[in-house]
Amino acid sequence: MRIALDAMGGDHAPSVNIEGAIETINEYKDIDVILVGDEVLVREELKKKRYAADRISMEHASQVVEMHESPTVAIRKKKNSSIRVGIELVKSGRADGFVSAGHSGVVMGTSLLLLGTSKGVDRPAIATLMPTIKDTFILLDVGANVDCKPEHLLQFAIMGNTYCRLILGRTSPKVALLSIGEEDIKGNELTKETFKLLKNTRLNFIGNIEGKDIFTGKADVVVCDGFIGNIALKISEGLAETILKMLKQEITSVSTGRIGYLMMKPAIRNFKKRTDYDEYGGAPLLGINGTSIISHGRSTAKAIKNALRVASDYAGKRVFEAISVDIENNLAGKGV
Repeated sequence: MRIALDAMGGDHAPSVNIEGAIETINEYKDIDVILVGDEVLVREELKKKRYAADRISMEHASQVVEMHESPTVAIRKKKNSSIRVGIELVKSGRADGFVSAGHSGVVMGTSLLLLGTSKGVDRPAIATLMPTIKDTFILLDVGANVDCKPEHLLQFAIMGNTYCRLILGRTSPKVALLSIGEEDIKGNELTKETFKLLKNTRLNFIGNIEGKDIFTGKADVVVCDGFIGNIALKISEGLAETILKMLKQEITSVSTGRIGYLMMKPAIRNFKKRTDYDEYGGAPLLGINGTSIISHGRSTAKAIKNALRVASDYAGKRVFEAISVDIENNLAGKGV
């Protein structure tokens, strides 16, 4: 697999992205990386590294999209940005997928513009993998669509189901709708109408799920609109970081804290690993007719490596094509 990587995207570009690319080719023999960005800067950074030169190539892009820029303006005016050039590589077939820790709105808009949607999909959704007590679950949408219709959430559920089956290997994923109560009469008009649609599919729909239950492992796929999903994601990230900080404060505030910390250190390390977005890499844009992965702006080299792995897996299993088939079959009453 050849994956195009936005070398200029993220808070620590390009050094972290390049390091992530090198870690990827060292660990995965079936993934080659195309670094997309300012050729001078990237080559200067590569000079400091040791790597297999035949596994990493360059594609020059003269422009960089800054995080504060308007997606509409950036897409229209920056035709040679590292984001656009990278996605054009996917469109032309020179790359199997694209990864960026840059401006998520521009990644989504450019992917939609150049690659289009999978057949049967009205809107793409950003799906992120999150931990539970038992394993992991998929939350979508986490930011691509602020305002949705019931039909959009229905498609999100089908897309999440497809991704869960093919990437996580769960044969009959449990699909739930995020709401303010488990009863089908609970929620706003959007969730109540979506509930009716999901109830009439052949998905393994288990009904509504409350926010307090999404981390218990009750569901494999949790569906909501992008406004709610993004808030849920950011609260979860902040809470995990806060719990770790509070725990360390409490441990160091007592006289035996040093001994206690040494005893608890392995457990704390494991908790951090389970809740760290670096471990999950990137969030795929489900519903795009191709492979486009959005990484966290604060991504480390490990996060970039894992995002490249996700992109390779997603492209190799042709998830974007399977989504079209599942949507068509579901709407035709054949199930998924």
